[in-house]
Amino acid sequence: MQRRYLFTVLVLLLLGISLGYALLTTNLNIVGTTVVKDNKWDIYFDNVQVSSGSVTASTPAIDTAKTTVSYSVTLNLPGDYFEFTVDAKNAGTIDGMISAVSSKLNGTEITTLPNYLEYSVTYSDGIAIQNNHLLEAGKTETYKVRVGYKKDISATDLPSTEQTLNLTFSVTYVQADENAIKPGHPESFETDSWDTIVNAIKTGNASVYNVGDTKEVDMGTFGTHTLRIANTSTPNECSTEGFSQTACGFVLEFADIITTHNMHSTSTNVGGWSASEMRTYVNTDIYNSLPTELKNGIIDTTVVSGHGITAGETNFTSTDKLYLLSTHEVWEDVDGNTSSGIDRYDTAYANTRQLDYYKGLNVTTSSYSGAIKQLNGSNSYWWLRSASSSRASNFYDVDSSGNWTNRSAGSTSGVSPAFRIV
Repeated sequence: MQRRYLFTVLVLLLLGISLGYALLTTNLNIVGTTVVKDNKWDIYFDNVQVSSGSVTASTPAIDTAKTTVSYSVTLNLPGDYFEFTVDAKNAGTIDGMISAVSSKLNGTEITTLPNYLEYSVTYSDGIAIQNNHLLEAGKTETYKVRVGYKKDISATDLPSTEQTLNLTFSVTYVQADENAIKPGHPESFETDSWDTIVNAIKTGNASVYNVGDTKEVDMGTFGTHTLRIANTSTPNECSTEGFSQTACGFVLEFADIITTHNMHSTSTNVGGWSASEMRTYVNTDIYNSLPTELKNGIIDTTVVSGHGITAGETNFTSTDKLYLLSTHEVWEDVDGNTSSGIDRYDTAYANTRQLDYYKGLNVTTSSYSGAIKQLNGSNSYWWLRSASSSRASNFYDVDSSGNWTNRSAGSTSGVSPAFRIV
């Protein structure tokens, strides 16, 4: 009897455990609705325009798929060229970017061109077409194609027989990802990168930049200062022999005063700007403080400057990256003679011209508030490179009211140089 009793209990316990486990249940569910929107991938060529000045040829043709532009042109003489623009249009809803760029001559990737040939495919503003460049949905990028017979070549560079050249430029667009970048077209002097600004100036596509536009520049230990477009014109007088190039082309100047320094610690103007300690200072300490991408665009400039009273001295010519302005580059002397005013003792007054910025403000020897510059927020004096031929020690500078004056080279005054980009 005892064994049967134990067996019965064990069975009941097992049944009880089974029943309890089956009653404890939980259902977990993830429920959602996904809508996949319709999209369109549609990048194609459109709107071919032949540039004026091109040799006569049939208008380049776009194929039915709108992915290929074909052209045929004959260049008869050195100087002949053919140029056209064509739009790369993204009419789809998905951003595209360039994944590959290829340029070939007679089926071979171009590394060098024949000496008689010029060939380029860029954006219409001269920016290079490169990998990862973005083409946003609904936007257009305009390409410029130019092929030319070089004009300034030697007789040995001329082809001895007629040449047929097959030139192919290919761009592959894919869906844009996190590597996509905008091409960097010039938009404004204040916001564009220095690389964009320099390239726009060099390629002649700087029309969005205007005289008087400003941009801040971080100069490290010198702090942050403001650069200003001071000049964009190149009149015929700039081609005159012995003419200073300091107010010709694209000139940037500091709109404020960077720091103070003497022109020459020994209080002399012997040797003029060319021999001054200031020239060394601005072309080393100041120049080296500028961002590398800006320095890459600064060119050597022929600088003509006046001399002091020392016997035998004539005007000086130097080649500089950075330079101080001269009297005439700031003021127009309006007294009508050379027996008084700044053109009396600045011997290089006639060897340069007034910068566009000061000319636009009508800065003269009788109206000069437009020449005021500030140091740390206060109107202050700033040096010019012009020596005074009435003394052996003085250089001209601008006083706190914008008027002209001159003082001993050993004095401390403001430093506010200029430079050119072309």
